[in-house]
Amino acid sequence: MKMSSWFRFLLPALVAAATLTAPQAQAATVTFNDDFNGPAGSAVDPAKWQLETGDNVNNHERQYYTAGAANAALDGQGNLVITARRENPGGYNCWYGPCEYTSARLNTAGRFTQTYGHFEARMKLPRGQGMWPAFWALGNDIGTNGWPNCGEIDFMENVGFEPNTVHGTIHGPGYSGAEGIGAAYSGPNFSDGFHTFAVDWAPNQIRWYVDGVLYQTRTPADLGGDRWVFDHPFFLILNLAVGGYWPGDPDGSTKFPQQLVVDYVRVTN
Repeated sequence: MKMSSWFRFLLPALVAAATLTAPQAQAATVTFNDDFNGPAGSAVDPAKWQLETGDNVNNHERQYYTAGAANAALDGQGNLVITARRENPGGYNCWYGPCEYTSARLNTAGRFTQTYGHFEARMKLPRGQGMWPAFWALGNDIGTNGWPNCGEIDFMENVGFEPNTVHGTIHGPGYSGAEGIGAAYSGPNFSDGFHTFAVDWAPNQIRWYVDGVLYQTRTPADLGGDRWVFDHPFFLILNLAVGGYWPGDPDGSTKFPQQLVVDYVRVTN
C-alpha cells in the first residue's frame, strides 16, 4: 500500500514520540539512595543506617563491630569506608576471649525496607586471607520468625582467599548456612578497583549481576520443595567481617588495616 504524503511527513515525529515515551513509562523510582557525600571522618547518616555492635559467635568471626565513625566513616570523596583493624582499643571481649580486630556492620532496619526491586552497590573490596566483605539483606520479620525462616539474600560476598570471585546466595528454611543456594562469579581481582554488584528481585525470581553481567537466576523451582520466603520486606546490610568458618582466620600474609570502600548504595522499585 502506498503511504500518503501527510503520514510520511508525520512518521518521524511519531517514532520519536514513541521512543521517548516508552523509557519514561518504565522509569524506575529510586526508593533508597546513599552517595556517602559529606566531610571526611564523619559518620554515616543515622536516618538511613544504624551500626550494630558486638561480636558474632554464630560464624566464629574474630572482629568486634564498633559504633560511631571509628570503623565506618565517610572519606570526603563520596565514599563510605568500612575499616578492619588489628586492635582492641576498648578492651572488647569476643566469643573466644579478648577481641583481636575491630570493624563495622551497618543495616537499615527500622529505617528502610522493601519487597522486590533493583538493589545495587558500587564497591572496592578489601584483600587478604580472612577478609569477608558482604552486601546483603535479611527479612524484616527476623524478630518474630527468626533466621533462616525470615530469608536472607546475599547480593555479594567475597572471601579473601578468592580475590577474583564473588558469591550470590539465598538462605531460607531447609537451605541455610552451608546449604544455601547460590553461585559464584569469577572476574578480575575485586580489590584492585570499583565494581558494581546488583540484584533484581521480583515475585518468584532473583537475578544477580556483576558490572551489568547476569550470572545467576533463582526461582522456587531451585528449592527442591522447600519454602520460598522472598515475598515480604527485607532490610539492607553492609559489613566487613574478619575470620570465621568460611574465610578462615587471617594469617601472617594478611596486612591491616583493610577497607571495604562503598561508592553508593541504591534501590529502585
